[in-house]
Amino acid sequence: MEHFVVSARKYRPQTFKDVVGQQAITNTLLNAIDNNHLAQALLFTGPRGVGKTTCARILAKMINSDGTETGDEDFAFNIFELDAASNNSVDDIRSLTDQVRIPPQVGKYKVYIIDEVHMLSQAAFNAFLKTLEEPPKHCIFILATTEKHKIIPTILSRCQIFDFKRITVKDAKDYLKYIASEQGIDAEDDALHIIAQKADGAMRDALSIFDRVVSFSGKNLTRQAVTENLNVLDYETYFTSTDLILENKIPNLLLQFNNTLSKGFDGHHFIAGLASHFRDLLVSKTPETIELLEIGDDTKKKYLKQSTKASQAFLMQGIQLANDCDLKYKTSKNQRLLVELCLMQLASITFDGEKKNSKHYIIPASYFKNKGITPVPLIIPKKEAKPTKEKSVTPEDSYKSNSQNTVVASFQVQEPPKIVLKQDTKRASGLSLSSIKAKKEHLIKQMDVVIDEENLPKEPFSEIDFVESWKAYTEILRNEGKHNLASILSIDTPKVKGVTAYLEFPNETNKLELEKNLYEILSYLRKKLNNFDINLNIIVNEELDKQYVYSAKEKFEKLKEKNPNLDILKKTFDLDV
Repeated sequence: MEHFVVSARKYRPQTFKDVVGQQAITNTLLNAIDNNHLAQALLFTGPRGVGKTTCARILAKMINSDGTETGDEDFAFNIFELDAASNNSVDDIRSLTDQVRIPPQVGKYKVYIIDEVHMLSQAAFNAFLKTLEEPPKHCIFILATTEKHKIIPTILSRCQIFDFKRITVKDAKDYLKYIASEQGIDAEDDALHIIAQKADGAMRDALSIFDRVVSFSGKNLTRQAVTENLNVLDYETYFTSTDLILENKIPNLLLQFNNTLSKGFDGHHFIAGLASHFRDLLVSKTPETIELLEIGDDTKKKYLKQSTKASQAFLMQGIQLANDCDLKYKTSKNQRLLVELCLMQLASITFDGEKKNSKHYIIPASYFKNKGITPVPLIIPKKEAKPTKEKSVTPEDSYKSNSQNTVVASFQVQEPPKIVLKQDTKRASGLSLSSIKAKKEHLIKQMDVVIDEENLPKEPFSEIDFVESWKAYTEILRNEGKHNLASILSIDTPKVKGVTAYLEFPNETNKLELEKNLYEILSYLRKKLNNFDINLNIIVNEELDKQYVYSAKEKFEKLKEKNPNLDILKKTFDLDV
């Protein structure tokens, strides 16, 4: 059997031009060599598999080449690689410093590549300091690490630091495409994209995954083969789930989730992927952000198509629900139920059920027409005004009559509408069949009653009338013993604009307390002022809170105004406030 060389070794870059995704660093090193501006101590740091050791080997080879060597010359006598993970003692560093003094036999420089340098002990770091700061002219040190924060600052200050970045999905995919063409493998674009995503920014991991998938599927690399081999949930799973959610098909959605679990996938993985899918759909709704999608061109078209079906409000709420489920998953005792409940909530977001949708809690006539019921409008007779003796009515008299709910000859007052239901005079036992039938008939008759919103009283009123009614209701609350609510209503005087009264409270607590009793307050005001369009707008202004906070001296001054003897008591006994 022929010896197999893994792609990570077979396609290891031999020049800086072959290095993937690190153009800024490779250009800097090339310019430093050309301009003879290369530091003697370099630190390469970054995630695994991004090319740190590879760049160190290429650099070591380039600084020793003068153009006369053969193509396969690797200058092995001048390049020394030390694994600091297994050679991390003081003795290892002392042995290294002894070798540094000997000049190279071939080439100009001796290059020492110390990999995983953060594994050196504290004593080894200290023993290495002097040599690293003032090495011989023929020596160059290249340190490589994945955890820069573990290296002591005195070492960092002596090195020129190069931060290697994670390789992007696009760069990794393009390089995999090149390798696939070199090996004569027919690979789908989406299949290579999934491998690049799974590698998480490491080119070495991407090549290892590529070898594994090729061993599984042979010369034809498909998206289905990659997802099956890597145990990755396919895009189609999330596209189907989102369609079922938008169509409110809860049973089908739960069956699909059960099918996903039966394939060996984790519920946590599923719900986290669904949140990411909603995020990608949200990104797809705006042309400016479409580039944020790290997906293939074919899949991008599917995202654009599905993003037109889902509204932005749905996607925002869906991301929040899925994210909450993700956070609660590990602490939940019934994890499957948690995910299923989240899916049912997601499928209920766009469900348009039978809801009361009216500003004044009145069922609109269109509702009954859609149900095939003929509504019977309730006719409210206008109450005739009582005639009064002929006399001149002054503005003051008009205000008094309005505030006391009396009727002046020039006004007509409408009382709030009353719903009158037809009652059956026959009575039956609560347990008899006839009583059940009568109850059903009674409920049907109730549905025939519709109040027309346009016939509700909408008499004009002034701000003075509103304030008087407000104070009157406050007094009623005090008489009923509801002193807390009465004091809250007394904090601010309402400012009326049109049919809306505006109030400012110093904190959120006062606002919440008033909102709890909003129905009773509005009912009183609307009946009192004979206008059923009245509304309240409550604003929280925290600056007002400062007016209700007193210092110790301010409290003493307030008490002294009520009882001057307190000042005499303070002076007599020389008291402090």
